[in-house]
Amino acid sequence: MKKKFLLKGLGCANCAAKMENAICKLDGVQDATVNFMTSRLIIEGEEEKMPVIIQEAEKIIKKLEPDVRITKA
Repeated sequence: MKKKFLLKGLGCANCAAKMENAICKLDGVQDATVNFMTSRLIIEGEEEKMPVIIQEAEKIIKKLEPDVRITKA
């Protein structure tokens, strides 16, 4: 299952890379991409674990960039 999000207010390419690495390590995630130029997050993972994956991904993003707003793409 693939989910797409917009990261409004993403201001740091280095932070985007850190987010991507941390989200990729979450249980159930097959692939995660944070594109700094388009401010998009794409998570590919197991459907039954997706609600938890999204919740954990939001925590990671808020920790690294507290001002970023996450919306569905």
